[in-house]
Amino acid sequence: MATKHSADRNSKWNAGDIGDQRGRTAVVTGANSGLGIATVDALARAGAHVVLAVRDPQRGEAAARTVNGSVEVRRLDLADLASVREFAASWRGELDLLINNAGVMNIPEAGTKDGFEMQFGTNHLGHFALTNLLLPYLTDRVVTVSSGAHKMPGSPRIHFENLNLTGEYSPVAAYSQSKLANLLFTLELQSRLAAAGSSVRALAAHPGWAATGLQGRDASVLRRTLMAVGNRFIAQDNKAGALPTLYAATQDLPGASYVGPDGLGEMRGAPTLVGRSAAASDPVSAVRLWAASEELTGVTFPRLESEQSQGRTPQTVSV
Repeated sequence: MATKHSADRNSKWNAGDIGDQRGRTAVVTGANSGLGIATVDALARAGAHVVLAVRDPQRGEAAARTVNGSVEVRRLDLADLASVREFAASWRGELDLLINNAGVMNIPEAGTKDGFEMQFGTNHLGHFALTNLLLPYLTDRVVTVSSGAHKMPGSPRIHFENLNLTGEYSPVAAYSQSKLANLLFTLELQSRLAAAGSSVRALAAHPGWAATGLQGRDASVLRRTLMAVGNRFIAQDNKAGALPTLYAATQDLPGASYVGPDGLGEMRGAPTLVGRSAAASDPVSAVRLWAASEELTGVTFPRLESEQSQGRTPQTVSV
């Protein structure tokens, strides 16, 4: 159950403030390391049953053994829509919380199994499909992990005319586009949930600068070197980096809220509500991205209202 946000602005929120999560079930993507395993651990310690949705079940099982609480591991490859459909088709029962955490960052040009640019396909399209397929089972909220990179210099935008960035690929531009897509997805998802009369909320969060393995896959040797230095002297650890996600997942916040660190440049600090760029606040772009995502994935927003009002077992959406 969500807990009420404290009115004491002088207190620094931490994982101990999550509140009792017993009886709740959560799915965390990309859960075997970094922000993902820190998120799993905090939720499980608070009493939730947490599903680690991971590409490599063996690594997932190793990570699960480090967690003190109720957890299980299920395979999910966000770069393969067949895997996303398989994961969703196997779901049974209510799901309180979906945390879209998995991602890749600034990698060399590559494609998903379905032919999408890897960063856009994994960070956005895979989560878009997963969320819509699981929505009939969701009872509380969806939290999608974005990044301050959505407002990097150079005015990141959605390249609607060339979403795969074919012939103009840049690792940084592709990553920024995918993180902007995460926020536009959250904006339109919340709009659709509200229009359907659903109590489910869509929120987003970003970790600031957190030292994880994500930076080590950068396509640029120079950026990898700079990131390694930054990870050592500037970054938060993964537990601190997971706090904005946990705050968005457990506190009583309005739909479409965006949470990040409260420190200088939003790079570190305690979680708080933060701003997004004008591009990430554009409802026209959000609708356009949603339509493009439906066309690319073949997954559509489910009919929530009639199924819930009639008290029937939710049906999966068409793909």
